[in-house]
Amino acid sequence: MGPRIEDMPQDFKASLCLPTTSAPARTHSNGNCSSYTETQHLSVVGIMFVAQTLLGVGGVPIQPFGISYIDDFAHNSNSPLYLGILFAVTMMGPGLAFGLGSLMLRLYVDINQMPEGDISLTIKDPRWVGAWWLGFLIAAGSVALAAIPYFFFPKEMPKEKHELQFRRKVLAVTDSPARKDKDSPSKQSPGESTKKQDGLVQIAPNLTVIQFIKVFPRVLLQTLRHPIFLLVVLSQVCLSSMAAGMATFLPKFLERQFSITASYANLLIGCLSFPSVIVGIVVGGVLVKRLHLGPVGCGALCLLGMLLCLFFSLPLFFIGCPSHQIAGITHQTSAQPGLELFPSCMEVCSCPSDGFNPVCDPSTRVEYITPCHAGCSSQVVQDALDKSQVFYTNCSCVAEGNPVMAGSCDSTCSHLVVPFLLLVSLGSALACLTHTPSFMLILRGVKKEDKTLAVGIQFMFLRILAWMPSPVIHGSAIDTTCVHWALSCGRRAVCRYYNNDLLRNRFIGLQFFFKTGSVICFALVLAILRQQDKEARTKESRSSPAVAQQLLVSGPGKKPEDSRV
Repeated sequence: MGPRIEDMPQDFKASLCLPTTSAPARTHSNGNCSSYTETQHLSVVGIMFVAQTLLGVGGVPIQPFGISYIDDFAHNSNSPLYLGILFAVTMMGPGLAFGLGSLMLRLYVDINQMPEGDISLTIKDPRWVGAWWLGFLIAAGSVALAAIPYFFFPKEMPKEKHELQFRRKVLAVTDSPARKDKDSPSKQSPGESTKKQDGLVQIAPNLTVIQFIKVFPRVLLQTLRHPIFLLVVLSQVCLSSMAAGMATFLPKFLERQFSITASYANLLIGCLSFPSVIVGIVVGGVLVKRLHLGPVGCGALCLLGMLLCLFFSLPLFFIGCPSHQIAGITHQTSAQPGLELFPSCMEVCSCPSDGFNPVCDPSTRVEYITPCHAGCSSQVVQDALDKSQVFYTNCSCVAEGNPVMAGSCDSTCSHLVVPFLLLVSLGSALACLTHTPSFMLILRGVKKEDKTLAVGIQFMFLRILAWMPSPVIHGSAIDTTCVHWALSCGRRAVCRYYNNDLLRNRFIGLQFFFKTGSVICFALVLAILRQQDKEARTKESRSSPAVAQQLLVSGPGKKPEDSRV
């Protein structure tokens, strides 16, 4: 026999099918819909925007400036490996954050108390909200401690030995013509004077603010006119759009598609996806260093990695779970013999329109929004060794009046989440093979004095064209798959149920679209690089007879000036 109605917790009592006279007791207050409350919400959103802005400003010394910093003071052959390590260590942060988030989400958002009205919630309850804010405090403290060593860095890092010797030789060669020209200034043409000034800019990178403002427009236009730079940046925009959508909505996608908890979804992502990303970045840097890849080799590696990533993304369209059968939404009870059409079977219950306390009929695997929508008038709590299970009985909308269990129905294919995430991780690793080679194409494709500015422009494009609009695009696409919205203050608040097939096809389809765009950009990059390489070889073959003739004319005791360089 179930407990008396007066002894029940508020969520049980308000969700039952009670006589009409009890309806006012479960009417939800509209006190949270006042303009003052909305103003408070907007102020919290504003604080979040300011915090994200400060976070972006604080990350500039590491990326993008750190990339140019490493490439300036490292040997050319070691730079790809160092950058690969930098990118890999950078990705360790999100991986650890997902693991930390998994632990924090096991705690209720108000750590020291449960919701008002003695509402009993578990981590598997769809209404559960984890302590999402606690991870920010832990991460902020860790960042503050990690920033302390930066105060002890020297103003200028010592260059690696071989790189320093190489630069001295280059400066010695370039200084010789300059010294000769000092003796005959009248012979300098305006074009030669401009080239000399450009060379001085390369040798002396420390410009004043006024000099930088004068040089900036020319350098900006020169960088934007570089076809390799633009195509590589566009490919990275596509990859960043894919990564932004995946990082923002993959936990929610796994939670809805495979009916797992948010904590478990974050744990899987932190343990599988981000380690594979780190491996892909490091392997990409090692391949560039060990194989001594030039621009054409880097372009080929990027294209190969993205083609394989695109190939392994195809099975993701077919791995997923069907939508839940929700009475009155995706499932009509009249389809089963002996049952009345929803919602006539519970018309006498006066169920709240905004209620949400899902229950599941284990015999038919049909889910009801609340016990009231199932026509249940009483509840029974069965105590077990580790937990208690709540059942609702006397349900007029359920076949033969069978009891229903509290909570959403378990999915029959939750085990598919592991192979799904393994394929996602493999595709992420293959996509991240392109990370270091694509950066090397940019760093080696622009002038040395323009490197920092080029990387800064690149990151500006990534933020504006990828990281800002991509979550909005993914979120809008996901919202179109919703079949039942919860209302708050008369407006749509949160989606309770999705069409899983549409959700999977549109989410994975967006990912596939961005990957295809990256493949096209890398294919164009490789085609342009091969054309440039072919033209350089043709020019070199044509100039070889002239050089040989010059050697014969100059005699064995003389060497042409160009041969020294």
